[in-house]
Amino acid sequence: MSRSVVILGGGTGGTLVANRLRRRYGADELEIVVVDQDDTHVYQPGLLFVPFGISQPEDIVRPRARQLHKGIRFVRAAIDNVDLEQTRVHLGDGSVLDYDVLVVATGARLLPEETEGLAGPVWNTAAFTFYTPEGAAELAQALSDFEGGRIVVDVADMPIKCPVAPLEFCFLADWYFHERGIRDGVELTYATPLDGAFTKPVASQHLGGMLAERNIELVTDFYLGEVDDEPRRLIGFDGREIEFDLAVVIPLHGGAEYVGRSPGLGDPLDFVPCDPHTLQADAAANVFVIGDAAGVPASKAGSVTHFEGETVVANICHVLDGEPVEEGFDGHANCFIETGFGKALLIDFNYETEPLPGHYPHRVGLPLLEESRLNHLGKLLFQPFYWHGLLAGREIPGIGSTMPMAGKETAGAGSRTH
Repeated sequence: MSRSVVILGGGTGGTLVANRLRRRYGADELEIVVVDQDDTHVYQPGLLFVPFGISQPEDIVRPRARQLHKGIRFVRAAIDNVDLEQTRVHLGDGSVLDYDVLVVATGARLLPEETEGLAGPVWNTAAFTFYTPEGAAELAQALSDFEGGRIVVDVADMPIKCPVAPLEFCFLADWYFHERGIRDGVELTYATPLDGAFTKPVASQHLGGMLAERNIELVTDFYLGEVDDEPRRLIGFDGREIEFDLAVVIPLHGGAEYVGRSPGLGDPLDFVPCDPHTLQADAAANVFVIGDAAGVPASKAGSVTHFEGETVVANICHVLDGEPVEEGFDGHANCFIETGFGKALLIDFNYETEPLPGHYPHRVGLPLLEESRLNHLGKLLFQPFYWHGLLAGREIPGIGSTMPMAGKETAGAGSRTH
């Protein structure tokens, strides 16, 4: 009898897991079903470039079903809830999917309504986000019309998708207004709930210095509590206020709504707690989670999803074969950080080791914690690889899922997180 793996979510994690499983199992051995409420797959790293006219929304969107290998069933439907005891997924149209193994890959959603005033009249008139195609397009028009004043880039709270993206926006805004010849008339501020520019000490110090060099104000420990339209200001829970002419806000994030309707599956924010090394959900031994939906102490970034994929697929196979799962994921993440003027830097880290200088993936490779044209080109070239390599489940020669230490400079840097 054919067994069934149901994958909730047709984004990066759901697609690559489905395609990797199909490479391992024939259709007569394993039924693979991917469920999503829409057929719109967004290349999320590309959203950063839309507000600056570097990309257009249509350049970064493709149908989900077309990214799946032959023999994978795609179901377009909303998810109502998961019944862990009966091993069933109840869909919004009333239909039911039984599973032997379930994969939660429904990512994270934006919750602007959770911040007082943010989803009101100010939204998409004076306060914008670039975390959706629609928001990025609206922000592109707002930046084009902007002639001077204060722009505040604010992270409402953590966790968020791609934690470096707000920093990248600041760097690109600096470049963008230089290109327009009005940088001296634009005040840039970056407000974050973190105690520095980034979560890891070495990278935080380095990135904080880059903000200072570009005359971008850094406001730390700022948790957004309210947004006022008249006067335009961000108000923190501690009472501090930041006035703005244009705000770029990354709203509070949460997991998919159905998680909250599925007893035992999620946490209070609707993310799915799991073992940080096996990605096996705390809720049940035959449930795994990947990507932004996972409640693990790793960045919610596409690279993390990519590196998690190998462990998730291997452990699905173990469960199907009646074998114990294995610890394979070490929290590996790497991120290209656009810094403007045709340059970018690269960071590479995991649960235990913070971003360090050196090269990736080996001693001869891309420079780490160093701005370079090569890193910028690497970020641009990642998009075609994403569509044709990563989603398809192909391996990258020379790049494994665990973080390499070869090429990293540890002397005097301190390799442990604090």
